[in-house]
Amino acid sequence: MKRGFGSDNHSGISPEILQAIAAANVDHALAYGDDEWCARTEALFREHFGPQAKVYFVFNGTGANVLNIDAMCRSHHAVVCAETAHINVDECGAPQRVVGCRLLTVDTPDGKLTPQLVKTRLHGFGFEHHSQPRAISITQSTELGTLYTLDEIRALANLAHSYNMFLHMDGARLANAAVALGCSFKEMTTDLGVDCLSFGGTKNGMLMGESVVILNPALDVDMKYRRKQMTQLCSKMRFVAAQFEAYLTTGLWRRNAEHSNRMAQLLNAELSILNSPKLKVMYPVQVNSVFVQLPADVWHALQQEYFFYDWDEAANVVRWMCSFDTTEADIHNFVAALKALL
Repeated sequence: MKRGFGSDNHSGISPEILQAIAAANVDHALAYGDDEWCARTEALFREHFGPQAKVYFVFNGTGANVLNIDAMCRSHHAVVCAETAHINVDECGAPQRVVGCRLLTVDTPDGKLTPQLVKTRLHGFGFEHHSQPRAISITQSTELGTLYTLDEIRALANLAHSYNMFLHMDGARLANAAVALGCSFKEMTTDLGVDCLSFGGTKNGMLMGESVVILNPALDVDMKYRRKQMTQLCSKMRFVAAQFEAYLTTGLWRRNAEHSNRMAQLLNAELSILNSPKLKVMYPVQVNSVFVQLPADVWHALQQEYFFYDWDEAANVVRWMCSFDTTEADIHNFVAALKALL
């Protein structure tokens, strides 16, 4: 497959990750997380997120999000999220089916919730005929490639806690957000009042495996049983932990995210040079994605040469994702093909 701009999930695996998996593939080790790799990596998570952080490794991002929601909610509860949130658009109703709770979606101009927007869904407390708002879920960076500032996250956490609710963060691209904001993981989560987190690495060079990070000890109740019931307990868990160990100890998360963000900035700059009235960048380019509005015939023709997804077909908006292995030559060749079509 020609290297395209469809998703950072389409990239391969960082060599450091493959080496870590190979190094863990020796002799025997206890299963289900009772191994030395998991013990070391759990300690690493406490270094990055604070001493109270408790990590639960899972297979995938949907599993991480749903397990977090299950920690916060029961079936009569509701989660407030953006209309564009992954839990609402791209998880096939998993939170509703598995947890049984309701999603209260909010239309946003840029993928970001604000306290004012969230408050439009905060009613019916104590009324037995209504689902009870119990959590707010945000994505950092958002599905539109935009970023919450630290102050914006803190404001949402404070709002949630003032209503006796929890704040969950979907951090599938948390590394890209951290390098863009110039902060640590802890400064963007624990220090701001985030209660639980889905932390991923497969979009940034890992092979597979994600993690649930419980930051509020009040939510760390029977989590090992909940993970098992959700079919997210990996028997050979050392191979997930070994990836996160390499990811967090060698600075790989930072190097990969810096590169993919930089490639998106280069792509955005090259688009600006084109200066075509037929092309419009829809949102600020803050991490590793670029959303562009193009005539349908142009992006359809471009898809014949490069794979990428349409984001809003009715509005002719497409999404171009850069990865840790995207090269400058990839960008220049892609823009040259686009220029010829324009």
